[in-house]
Amino acid sequence: MTLSVFCILLFAALLHASWNAIVKSGSDKLYSAIAVSGSAALIALILLPFSPQPTLASVPYLAVSCALQVVYTVLVAKTYQVSDMSQTYPLMRGTAPLLVALVSVLILGDSLSGVAWGGIAVICLSILAMAFNGRTRSRKGIWLALINSGFIAGYTLVDGTGVRLAGSALGYTLWTFFLNGFCLLFWAMLARRQEVTRYLLANWKKGIPGGIGTMGSYGLALWAMTQAPLAVVAALRETSILFGALIAFVLLKEQVAGLRIAAACGIAAGAILLRLS
Repeated sequence: MTLSVFCILLFAALLHASWNAIVKSGSDKLYSAIAVSGSAALIALILLPFSPQPTLASVPYLAVSCALQVVYTVLVAKTYQVSDMSQTYPLMRGTAPLLVALVSVLILGDSLSGVAWGGIAVICLSILAMAFNGRTRSRKGIWLALINSGFIAGYTLVDGTGVRLAGSALGYTLWTFFLNGFCLLFWAMLARRQEVTRYLLANWKKGIPGGIGTMGSYGLALWAMTQAPLAVVAALRETSILFGALIAFVLLKEQVAGLRIAAACGIAAGAILLRLS
């Protein structure tokens, strides 16, 4: 992996952690996620006329990715209702890159060096270690988190293949966020119109920077998927948890100690291995 792709992915991870902090700071996590997705959809709609359009070959991948990401977003909210976020979030994000690595190598034909496999393993194990830092152990939450990791791996693999066929990472990114945001907002208006409308009117100022952050983060990751193996991109993207820990400590004034610090160091070490691969 070139130094430029590596640095861009780390910046994408920082953006990912930033918009997740915006969602986490909201009074309602699902409505906050809808505000971010809706803002991203609006931004994408404005930019689409000025962007190169993806090829027709990538359209089926856009459709499948949209379905996976909408279901994933709703399931995440359900997971956080029954379990501790500090336990389930690392389970979701730590398991998904391993699934992406296995499928991309065994089915899609990507190749990984031994050092790359080592870096992916270190990052995933470090992230999973954070799951043991939570105080509660909800069996239902664990199963939902593992199911959600399948959705994360699914849309990562679908988008990684689709963006390679699209001919334009920017066009594919904009259509991805327009479709995802529109479908999620449409579902929300059908299911909970009054509550969602009230929340969006009161919190739209937070939704806009969140929308920019999520679009920038995933857009850069999609571009990187055209330059590097999907498994490496997926694993490096999860270094966002390292940045998230820093944001939680500095801005949100959360306690970050013990196993979480050791896991953060492990994530950093895994990133260095991937850079050397």
